[in-house]
Amino acid sequence: MATGKIKRMVQERGFGFISADDGREIFFHRSGVEGTTFEALREGLRVAFEVEKGQKGPRAVHVHLAEAAQLS
Repeated sequence: MATGKIKRMVQERGFGFISADDGREIFFHRSGVEGTTFEALREGLRVAFEVEKGQKGPRAVHVHLAEAAQLS
């Protein structure tokens, strides 16, 4: 499972980008968020995720907070 920080959120369109710890920038869609709501996510939060091949390149799925305490 990969980890990183949310780099950018586009709330009105339902997607964002994660800056992975390995240096890649990975797209994610609200449908790939688990354990919390897309609306609760914000830039700078640490997340864990899996990467799969999407239509336009790598895509993060099973995106969830790396540390549940970050929402407090």
